[in-house]
Amino acid sequence: MQDEQIDIITKEGKPTGQSAPKSEIHQKGHYHNTAHIWFYTKEGEVLLAQRAASKAICPLLWDVSVAGHIDAGETIKQGAIREVKEEIGLTISENDLEKIGVFECFQSYPNGIIDNEFHHTFIAELTVDFSTLTFQEEEVQAVKLVSLSKFKILLENSETNGHFVASNRAYYHKIINVISERIS
Repeated sequence: MQDEQIDIITKEGKPTGQSAPKSEIHQKGHYHNTAHIWFYTKEGEVLLAQRAASKAICPLLWDVSVAGHIDAGETIKQGAIREVKEEIGLTISENDLEKIGVFECFQSYPNGIIDNEFHHTFIAELTVDFSTLTFQEEEVQAVKLVSLSKFKILLENSETNGHFVASNRAYYHKIINVISERIS
């Protein structure tokens, strides 16, 4: 896979006018933008994606429906739409995306990756049968729909069940709360 060019931003989230290859971004810990898109159904289910076994960080754990880096020169929404198409084969428009916030995620990992990311987070209604989704093998191992109540149970036991990235628990709770509000 090609080493994407990513725009570098400041710790405050402002553009610097510089970009670098993704590998350098993670090696040097440059601040950068990502898009997170959480799909939900009117029935109160959330689409979860299992990270591919080949992922350098948290392989095979379940996480956000779609996530990815914003390429150099892209807007946040353009990057979100591209990532949705690449990772799960779904075509959406900017109107399908509801931005719910920007979440800071500054972490270092034992393998040397330094993630200093701003997650621009969206929710979107899943209006197609999830069995029709096709996913990018190097990013996504599997997808599944879970009810909000099941999501909460899995999350409460994430320290021991190996299901989610346990350190993201507060973030996941915010997502559950927002989706709960939208479907009620």
